[in-house]
Amino acid sequence: MIDCQVLFEHLKKSNVQFFCGVPDSLLKHPCAYMADNFTPEEHIITANEGNAVAMATGYHLSTGNLSLVYLQNSGLGNTINPLLSLADPSVYSIPMVLLMGWRGEPGAKDEPQHQKQGIVCEQSLANLEIPYKIISADSPTFEKDIVEICQMAKEQSRPTCLLVRKNTFNSYPLKAKKKTNECQMSRESAIEKIVESLPSKAVVVSTTGKSSRELYEIRKKKKQSHQQDFLTVGSMGHASSIALAIAIHQKERPVFCLDGDGALLMHMGNLGLIGQFRPAHFYHIVVNNSAHESVGGQPTCAPYLNFKSLADGFGYNTYHKIKDLKSIEKTLNLLRHKPGPHFIEVVVQLGSRKDLGRPTNTPLENKKLFMDFLQNEITD
Repeated sequence: MIDCQVLFEHLKKSNVQFFCGVPDSLLKHPCAYMADNFTPEEHIITANEGNAVAMATGYHLSTGNLSLVYLQNSGLGNTINPLLSLADPSVYSIPMVLLMGWRGEPGAKDEPQHQKQGIVCEQSLANLEIPYKIISADSPTFEKDIVEICQMAKEQSRPTCLLVRKNTFNSYPLKAKKKTNECQMSRESAIEKIVESLPSKAVVVSTTGKSSRELYEIRKKKKQSHQQDFLTVGSMGHASSIALAIAIHQKERPVFCLDGDGALLMHMGNLGLIGQFRPAHFYHIVVNNSAHESVGGQPTCAPYLNFKSLADGFGYNTYHKIKDLKSIEKTLNLLRHKPGPHFIEVVVQLGSRKDLGRPTNTPLENKKLFMDFLQNEITD
């Protein structure tokens, strides 16, 4: 396996001095190394992968040096516009190196949302005309590959890519202490209390990651049907858009979007549409642990934001901040009698149980159950 310190020593030797991107589980250990060893000016966790390409561009324009943009291949789509219309040699010709985790690589077991991404990953890079090299735990030439891919980026003034296979890097335990908030409530206990407080006809759209996994487990534990839940297992940051469109066309059903702080920040522009349409039966619940927990617990910028000002500015009718289980039920019961849209920030601690399962039904099965529920006549 490749040692994280060795990786960054070779990158620095190639004059890579700035690092930005969105955390990935395959890059968890390099991300931890960056958190411990680089200053906030050298390493920035961005809201989405396209932002990282733009920041790498700004860094090159201001210094003339090379940047590294790290991401999961599922985030490649977010980079396509700035890669092709900004950094491409036919436009501004910006050199940068992409360090990209290869989720769903053919032959490697992975979750359903990563399978297609993994199959088309190499072809996508080829279509984008981005030169790449694959590195893995047993790569005999990984040091040479790093030098060559960085040299190509500089000499040709273009984006290049290091495509990373699963289990490539040695473990690197994060030394920096993770900041904790004042709330002792777990995300799973908060979601369970939300579920217990839902009207029977409510629609739930949950964001990607552990929130959807916990929602599924809670329904299973309570022997409840999964039919009213749409588990957004991929498409990070888009749960609120899915939920908004449902709310616009399902005016008789309360619609609950279970979002995360990282997911909300990734595609925040949809909040403007929520403020424009102002669905009175829309509940936007942001479960805020200030971290990208599913891919290693790296911090988001949520601690620096005022979500109340955000909600007010985007036109939500109400804002509530919740830090304990009792307030969840009390707040949701109170809001049943008030017009929305409602923005509800639920502050939780970082962490989840080690035996947390995954949905056993397929995305297509989830879709069918959910659509059947939406199309059934409301009787209460």
